[in-house]
Amino acid sequence: MCGIVGLLLKRPELQSQLGELMVPMLIGMSDRGPDSAGMAVFTPPLPEGRRKLSLYAGPTEQSAAYDWVALVAALNAALPVVATAVTSSNHAILGFDGDVAPVKAWVQAHAPALHVLSAGRRIDLYKDIGGPAQVAARYGFAQLKGSHLVGHTRMATESAVTPDRAHPFTAGEDFCLVHNGSLSNPNAVRRMLKPRGIHFDTDNDTEAACRFLEWRLREGDDLPAALGRALEELDGFYTFLMGTPTALALIRDPFACKPAVVAETDDFVAIASEFRSLAHLPGIKQAHVFEPAPEKIYVWNL
Repeated sequence: MCGIVGLLLKRPELQSQLGELMVPMLIGMSDRGPDSAGMAVFTPPLPEGRRKLSLYAGPTEQSAAYDWVALVAALNAALPVVATAVTSSNHAILGFDGDVAPVKAWVQAHAPALHVLSAGRRIDLYKDIGGPAQVAARYGFAQLKGSHLVGHTRMATESAVTPDRAHPFTAGEDFCLVHNGSLSNPNAVRRMLKPRGIHFDTDNDTEAACRFLEWRLREGDDLPAALGRALEELDGFYTFLMGTPTALALIRDPFACKPAVVAETDDFVAIASEFRSLAHLPGIKQAHVFEPAPEKIYVWNL
């Protein structure tokens, strides 16, 4: 089941409305995914040399009082990174100087209860258990600003209802993927990638697809080439929607049995599993609305 949504705003003056436009899209997918919801938002880039991590401290009732101030102080004392944090209850965006790897390793070693959700210069990621309306209200999705986003509502069918198994999944920096469907060969993908140094955090089949694309991009493929390899190697029924710093991308399997609808105007590109999540968008009556073709690679750039 599951529901996917994506929105790319072509005009910079619309970016302050990104969250406001997105929330009805996400809530429109509630029947397709009542177990968890997530959102990856691409914001203006941090200055060169600075990075950020999205961190999650666990269920709100257990971690609303997480001491982010102490975490930042300890990190700054341990590493020369000039870290700061923007917090929201059990979630924080941790900004810092330098490379991601040493900061991520420090967080995992000294705050093992935290989940590192994403890394990069542009991506902020939120995901949690609960219905889409609950999660959207919990993190103030309506106030989010940025150029584009990828969202997901999950009906858990192949792995546990936990925040780390919620979508979006991320790999590397500033790359995320959401998935409607199921893969038949995720374990074969894992067996192929582990000897190549690719690490897996969960048993979710979507993570296998995300790590496969990470590997292809790491090996030098551009995004269309990586997606072409995915169509060759990943078996199953799927609609994949991906976000990069400057684009949204979409592919469907050869049978295209998992639904997807695209609406495009001069102002935006919007993607959802069902049209009802697009019906509220301004100018939708004049939009070019279509069903994406099977095995065709779609990339929409800013």
